[in-house]
Amino acid sequence: MKRFLLMCATVLTVFQSFAGEPIRLKDLTNGTFAPKYISGVNPLKGTSEYAQISEDNKKIIKYSFKTGQQTGVIFDLAETKGEQLEEFDGYEISEDGSKLLIETNSKPIYRRSYTADFYLYDVKNKTLSKLSNNGAQQIPTFSPNSKYVAFVRSNNIFITDGKNEKQVTTDGEFNKIINGLPDWVNEEEFGFNNALAWSADSKTLSWIRYDESKVKTYSLQLFQGARPMLTNYRTYPGLYSYKYPKAGEDNSVVTAWSYSLDNGKTLKYELPLAADGYIPRIKTTSDAARIIIYTMNRHQDQLNLYAANPTTGKCSILIKESVPKYVKEEAMEGIRIMKNYILVPSDRDGYMHLYLYSKDGKLIRQIEKGNYDVTTIYGYDEATGNTYYQAAAKSPMTRDIFVADKNGKVTCLSPKTGWNAARFSGDYKYFLNTWSDRNHPYIYTIYNQKGKAVREVLNNNELINKLKPFGNTPKDFFTLTTSEGVKLNGWMIKPANFDASKKYPVIMHQYSGPGSQQVTDSWSVGSMGNGGMFDYYLAQKGFIVVCIDGRGTGARGAEFEKCTYLKLGELESKDQVEAAKWLGKQAYIDANRIGIWGWSFGGFNTLMSISQEATPVFKAGVAIAPPTDWRYYDSVYTERYMRTPQENAAGYDINPINRVKNMNAKLLICHGLADDNVHPQNAFEYSEALVQADKDFKENIFTNRNHGIYGGNTRNFLLRQVSEWFINNL
Repeated sequence: MKRFLLMCATVLTVFQSFAGEPIRLKDLTNGTFAPKYISGVNPLKGTSEYAQISEDNKKIIKYSFKTGQQTGVIFDLAETKGEQLEEFDGYEISEDGSKLLIETNSKPIYRRSYTADFYLYDVKNKTLSKLSNNGAQQIPTFSPNSKYVAFVRSNNIFITDGKNEKQVTTDGEFNKIINGLPDWVNEEEFGFNNALAWSADSKTLSWIRYDESKVKTYSLQLFQGARPMLTNYRTYPGLYSYKYPKAGEDNSVVTAWSYSLDNGKTLKYELPLAADGYIPRIKTTSDAARIIIYTMNRHQDQLNLYAANPTTGKCSILIKESVPKYVKEEAMEGIRIMKNYILVPSDRDGYMHLYLYSKDGKLIRQIEKGNYDVTTIYGYDEATGNTYYQAAAKSPMTRDIFVADKNGKVTCLSPKTGWNAARFSGDYKYFLNTWSDRNHPYIYTIYNQKGKAVREVLNNNELINKLKPFGNTPKDFFTLTTSEGVKLNGWMIKPANFDASKKYPVIMHQYSGPGSQQVTDSWSVGSMGNGGMFDYYLAQKGFIVVCIDGRGTGARGAEFEKCTYLKLGELESKDQVEAAKWLGKQAYIDANRIGIWGWSFGGFNTLMSISQEATPVFKAGVAIAPPTDWRYYDSVYTERYMRTPQENAAGYDINPINRVKNMNAKLLICHGLADDNVHPQNAFEYSEALVQADKDFKENIFTNRNHGIYGGNTRNFLLRQVSEWFINNL
């Protein structure tokens, strides 16, 4: 009875530990604490103006970067002739601005892919007409002369001039052949959804073709569920079956093709590519006799850019990028193809820097240098030779905006330390800068090309005032050194009435995936973003909340990021255990009450960390949507860091299932049954391993939910499970 009363007193202390108003969990998921954003800014080519959809989704309005004043209306539903719409979801402007594609009725497929009903709008005569009468479309793409639109429907390519529709391919079939669209794994892991490229003269259309007929199928079981309710599965569940190549298994066979509008002939590019190689991009250039095709070997340590002739099919190598271990997907995405130059990000010297090539593949110069990583490329101004980019130059936790001139002089354009991100005007004369730090929400400001503030556009002072009653303490950065001499960065949130003479339980949150960062001087910091409000919710319950970026995380150079190569989870979990031990030595922390949680890779590393050693380090853990054996995950992502299971069996054996006998924490597992990314198989197989190892655990399954686990009350329920798990067990 004495022990029971002591426990009650401890719980009471936990729940009374906050200062100020209590944070309600519902408010974390209903948008109460969401900051204001500026989105949909579409810079207009070669100008200091941008386009943006009106708040009522009925107009596309043109504004000045400099003044913010409206300079025109590009599209207005109230003034259209022909087809009539109530509202629209998105748009695309043709090269010469004479036509628009208006998007309605968008329906998501995977992370980036979706179908929609598109309409073609003629700016001059204000007529609006259906792009096609034969069903929803994907990726409609204007030709450079604005006369044609190519699109995909049911895995086949079509071309229309707005009146006449021509079918280019006929072999497209679900789960067999895809034309012009990436398959699931290429879309997810190479980060794109459009595999079409017009020639500069609009006379040929090129595309990537994916033959996934030999790729094995994964089936997700669907039920009636709720929010939304799938009534066709009321009595019997159904299956969604799609092609998903797992590590070491067959991928789609990819080829590149071209179609001539003049003669209707199709040809296959003579592209040097191994049978298991990738084509992660296909790009239009300003030369009618050239498109650029990217290829990558299955190990992903070599990226080639080929100049391909769309009328002959001949291909010649332009640039060969080969670096140790793997070429980062972000580096490939950052390549810029221009009229006379090609800009290539590369970590060939140990840090991500920018290299300028001629259009024929000759290296001209390295744009900038230093012991830091370039993190985003905003563009190269061919008129001036200026390169605009974002870099972690001051510290791995911050970001700044820079310009490097043609002589190599580098100037910082963002005056405030923290996290800066830019959106440049089409003529590079202005940019919209988004600034925040870990304790201050976003401020949007227009700067000129010399870094001088022109005007503040939006701040979040209203949110700052809304948060004051809750008494949130600042997020503090700190650094620890592990027993192996590795310095790790972290942040910490303490309860509002923190007393250094007391001992507090700790909740550690992490993601830990290759190149990721959770310890950043940004308002997006925190386990669920939004200024870390979920972490403050936990701090109000009496917890100290901590996050550590271990080895493998980003913005600290290639050596730090790629040291986890071929052994995912080994060093990442070791660093979380080391961090927990370091925390346990602090006078104000109870070493016997430390928990850890994470989502996706963070869930994987949670399971690895609570199974790292036979002697318990963590008392409780929560793993949400965790991979549990990399053999179950997709080929492109996994093999980038692990090669194949056939080549690296020992590396793949480093996994939570094989460590299950050492799992020594109170464990909660959460997984969505319709997770097309990290399949439920991961949770099911790990659960069975726990059962056979006689390890107690709790598991929450979320009907019809994907990797994001949201919809209706789902996210609120999920976060309550996480918080109560730690309250009850720590």
